[in-house]
Order: sequence, then structure tokens, then C-alpha cells
Amino acid sequence: MNENLRSIHKVISNYIVISDEEWDCFASKIRTQEIPKKSIILNKETICRDVFFVNKGLLRVYFIDSNGDEKTFHFALKNTFIADYESFFKRIPSNYSIQAMEDTTIVLVSHDVLQHGYKILRNGERLGRLLAEDYLFICNDKLQAIYTQTPLQRYYNLTNEFSNIFQRIPQHYIASYLNISSVHLSRLKSNTNKNA
Repeated sequence: MNENLRSIHKVISNYIVISDEEWDCFASKIRTQEIPKKSIILNKETICRDVFFVNKGLLRVYFIDSNGDEKTFHFALKNTFIADYESFFKRIPSNYSIQAMEDTTIVLVSHDVLQHGYKILRNGERLGRLLAEDYLFICNDKLQAIYTQTPLQRYYNLTNEFSNIFQRIPQHYIASYLNISSVHLSRLKSNTNKNA
């Protein structure tokens, strides 16, 4: 098996049963790409033509607010899928941009390949539904956190979910993800370190 595709095969196998024959057929249609740190792989206002699987590295999903400021929505870590799914499925311009925070290796699954996968994989449509559910949960959790949790609760959730995030991402992106200022984040870090 292609070493670059081993991780995505394992993750897909956690969602559905997939035979070697099905996998070989599907894998022959997907491609991998090396993305240098800070590169943009999806620009706002362009159509998202691929679902990205993070094989290695880290991606940041963000949008530009009405003041022209970048707002980080999500971080996609190794062994996760990410895309602007509305843009991907409706073939409309994206509201988000996606940027590599580190040198990153991605697996790209195009819209046509995904549709092909639905047909050739015995459980292809189930895979699509489960991935869509996961993304819905991410969006739901993010929305609820903004409206129902304090900045401190959001900070603790972040550090639990992304254990070494502060070593991998500049602090202003983390503050944006938490929907607080960089100064507020510094205070939270300082206070939690004192209480540790």
C-alpha cells in the first residue's frame, strides 16, 4: 500500500468496512500533495473542489469578518478531514480560507472522486453521511461554545482537544479561535499556569 495513503485508509476503515479491492479502486483516484507552511490551499471566494485529509501537519480554517479581520474557525490536525462543505457540494464560492500552519501533507478527494466512491464502495454513502455528521458536530460544538461557555472554559476545552497547540500555532490565531483578544489569552495562560 502507498505509504502516503496508509493513514486515510485506516481512518476510513474506522468508519466503514472496506475491502482491499474497493480500497485499491478508490485509492487509485485520490492524490497527495505537500503543502509548505503558510500556504493557502483554499481561498475565500473560490470554489472548494476537494475534501482535504491531513496526513501530516496542521491546517487552519478561517474567514474574514466585516471589519476585515481574520477569524479562526477550526484547526484540522493529523488524520482529520476538512473542507468548506457548502462550497464543495453546492459548487459555490467559499466563505472560508484554509491555510497550512506547518509543512503539511494532504490527501485530496475531489467532488468527482467522492461521487465515484459513493458508487463503488459498498458503504460509500454511509461514509459520506458519517463524515458530514462529524463536521456538523464540529460546527455545533463551536457555535455552542461561543454562546454558552466562558473564555476560560473554551481555553480548557482547547488545551484538552489540542494538547500541544501553543507550540504549533501563533498565539493570535489561538486567541481568534477562542473569540478573545491576545491580551485576554495571555492573562488566561498566566492565571492557569499559576494555579497549576
